[in-house]
Amino acid sequence: MAKVEIDKVVPDFTLLASSGQEVSLQQYRGKRLVIYFYPADMTPSCTQEACDFRDYNGQFAQLNAEVIGISPDDLKKHDKFITKCELPFLLLSDPDHQVCELFGIWQLKKLYGKEYMGVVRSTFLIDENGKLVKEWRKVRVKNHVAEVLQALKEM
Repeated sequence: MAKVEIDKVVPDFTLLASSGQEVSLQQYRGKRLVIYFYPADMTPSCTQEACDFRDYNGQFAQLNAEVIGISPDDLKKHDKFITKCELPFLLLSDPDHQVCELFGIWQLKKLYGKEYMGVVRSTFLIDENGKLVKEWRKVRVKNHVAEVLQALKEM
């Protein structure tokens, strides 16, 4: 599968959602889509990022945009996370990290001298035609969601 590139249509993919259904990228044609990838449910930075997207969700909707989150966590963990944080959007499970690899965010990481493979926090903005228009890689959570919202307003 080819990697995603700015100004190119993102290849379709299908993952299981927290709602239990299969969700494919194709279903979002005609809407703007914000996909944010995060390492794990219930961790401090990931919780803050999810809550920031939750708090701005109405503004995203006004701009014809939907938000979905993707991590390698399973659906049961996603359900707990959604309930705890009252998230109004779907979380998709990518346990085999195929979609993470498609977006180039499954990478070698280091923590306390140990190396491991994991998700590099990243966000992607896709237009109504399925084309990638903007990406944020190696995201710092503070003020990030406001930046994404601003980019949507400028589209």
